[in-house]
Amino acid sequence: MHAVASDSIPAFVIPDAARARPGVPLDPDAATRAYLATVPADVRARSDAYTDGGYWIQLWGFVLSAAILLLLLHAGWSRRIRDRTERRTGRRPVRVLLYFVIFTLIVTLLSFPLTVYAGFVREHAYGLATQGFGGWLRDQLVALAVTLVLGGIAIPVLYAVLHRFPRGWTAIGSAVSMVFLVFGAVIAPVFIAPLFNRYTPLTDTRIRDPILRLAHANGIAVDRVYVMDASRQTTRISANVSGLLGTERITLNDNLLRRGTLPEIEAVMGHEMGHYVLGHVYQLLVFFTLVILAGFALLRAAFAWASGRWGERWGIRGIDDPAGLPLLTLIFSTYLAALTPILNTYVRTTEAAADVFGLNAARQPDGFAQIALKLADYRKLDPGPLEELLLFDHPSGRARIRMAMQWKAAALDSLQGE
Repeated sequence: MHAVASDSIPAFVIPDAARARPGVPLDPDAATRAYLATVPADVRARSDAYTDGGYWIQLWGFVLSAAILLLLLHAGWSRRIRDRTERRTGRRPVRVLLYFVIFTLIVTLLSFPLTVYAGFVREHAYGLATQGFGGWLRDQLVALAVTLVLGGIAIPVLYAVLHRFPRGWTAIGSAVSMVFLVFGAVIAPVFIAPLFNRYTPLTDTRIRDPILRLAHANGIAVDRVYVMDASRQTTRISANVSGLLGTERITLNDNLLRRGTLPEIEAVMGHEMGHYVLGHVYQLLVFFTLVILAGFALLRAAFAWASGRWGERWGIRGIDDPAGLPLLTLIFSTYLAALTPILNTYVRTTEAAADVFGLNAARQPDGFAQIALKLADYRKLDPGPLEELLLFDHPSGRARIRMAMQWKAAALDSLQGE
């Protein structure tokens, strides 16, 4: 092993097989194996178990959600909630809003046991959470409040589209959904994220200045880097370049700042800047608008079939009836679940593109490899090809390390050829 250290910044260790040697070509496969071999067997086993368990959590979460939605329909709860809101007010938008609030509270309450297990108990069991139950519950209540506020705006608007455009609502509804997606992306870093964490300017010039130089070299006009106090909730490392239309900001969490070496931090920030420079936020907005458009077309047909068969029993008067929200939610969530491999592949492709950008921008292949190992805290390093293809929304650690070592080998060949 070859270690590089700098003052209080953690030591940076490069396996021998990944070290550059004058006149000796670097073998990307051997270097990748050497990096993977630095992870202890118990860490690999815990990472694999966490990832595999996460698949079951997703499955059981979908099953529980579907059961709750069907309960609302079959037990007549949805119809009765609609009837009570109608008795309280004659204004349609207010009725939809009241229905949405009650619906959301019921679904949240009935799914809360699984939420506690998946988001609190399990995270603590794997050493990924740092927050006590009181703090965790506070964050859950804040998230619920945000859902009620934003959903309380979006759902009445979407139901107004359903009511006023019974034939053309699929296209109009998709356009409205895109507007809300853009709105969410604009306000999230400024108004929503600070509800959960404290953001302060990064003052360590050894770390801040290289990040700003990297940003300016790639056309990102910012003059500050922010640190988020994620350690109050989790041990996970993360960073982002977030925001749209003037709300852009560069943020890294304090776990990355504490656990990462400078090459690792630069590698992560290069990746995140890649998303921004390559326009991935805008591409994702367009992609998911198309996904919503196709989903709305399916929703229209599936809702007509289901309401034609059970609508009278459920008390659903039409697609613009709030009592049908559980059915709309069930159909659309099933559609998205079926699309999981496609959605994962699209997102994974953008992540891989940002990886390449980050390697070229930051020029820290070993930092990139090291940070891929740290992500093994909660993401399987070496999944099977089919598992990665269908279930991973990011390249695996093995794939990322090999990409970095391929880049390093090519860079060394270029330097040696000069």
